[in-house]
Amino acid sequence: MPRAVPTTTWYLRFPVQAAAAEAAARAPLLERVLARAPARAAPRDWRVEAFELVAAPGERWPGLAPAAVHRAFGAVDAGAVFLATPVAYLPTLTRLHLAPDGLLALAPEEAARLAADHDATFAPARRLLAASDGRLYCALERLPEVETCDPEAALGEDLSAFQPRGPGAAALRLAASELEMWLHAHPLNRERERDGRPPIAGLWLWGGGAPLARAPSLAGFVAGEDPWCAAFASPAAPLEPSALASERRDGVVCLAAAPGSADWPRMERHWFAAALAALADRRIGRIVLRAGAQRVEYGPAERRRVWRRVRPWWERLA
Repeated sequence: MPRAVPTTTWYLRFPVQAAAAEAAARAPLLERVLARAPARAAPRDWRVEAFELVAAPGERWPGLAPAAVHRAFGAVDAGAVFLATPVAYLPTLTRLHLAPDGLLALAPEEAARLAADHDATFAPARRLLAASDGRLYCALERLPEVETCDPEAALGEDLSAFQPRGPGAAALRLAASELEMWLHAHPLNRERERDGRPPIAGLWLWGGGAPLARAPSLAGFVAGEDPWCAAFASPAAPLEPSALASERRDGVVCLAAAPGSADWPRMERHWFAAALAALADRRIGRIVLRAGAQRVEYGPAERRRVWRRVRPWWERLA
């Protein structure tokens, strides 16, 4: 009798960057999956979909910044909390763009310094919270009714199309403008420029919501380097793929590397190879890939489509 197909899902999410075909490095395991299971546009926010996969029964999506802030600081006294991602801009003759490599990572001491200096001027109306990993969060007295955008989606793009929207958008845009002016004069930016590092042009406020009184419970595992993982990954979770596959739990893995980057081969060998092996051994039932705004579902049926021609990944992922 054939073995039953397990229901366990591994959800692997990674960014996609534009790459010239003649210069891009190939990604053999990813390309094999894409040949047998074409990517399709995904209408849902990947972070909500990923949370629903690993959440304990009855748990609802808590919002990205509220979950991350609770993870880092516990319950905080504020009306709203937002991620405050440091960014670099690329000015043109007529427009302002987010630089293609414009998402900046701060050292923990840099984040703590900015938070202390900011709060000395702007608290209590607005505060910056510096986590031990160098991430920054912004706490406001009131929760604005606003829709924000993940800055990753705006890399290399004109900023005008990615501004906050909704009744509370004006208040959030004002806060962002004040932060830009404050950062422009901050000594840390002069030090970064002397070190050959890009200055921090602004803090991108996004993913906001009301602070949480408790953290949501998870039934699956979470691993990786995205802000989503900062909110939900368990420090006690085993990060070795073979051990995770043996547990037969649903899981989400956020890969920081993009196909074609220098780090991609290592990520592909570590996670893709393990996921494909676990699928072949029937320790998991399917793999879901979220690449930018596209979604790929790969299971036993897709695995058997060996006749499909393998093409470069950039021809499959827009």
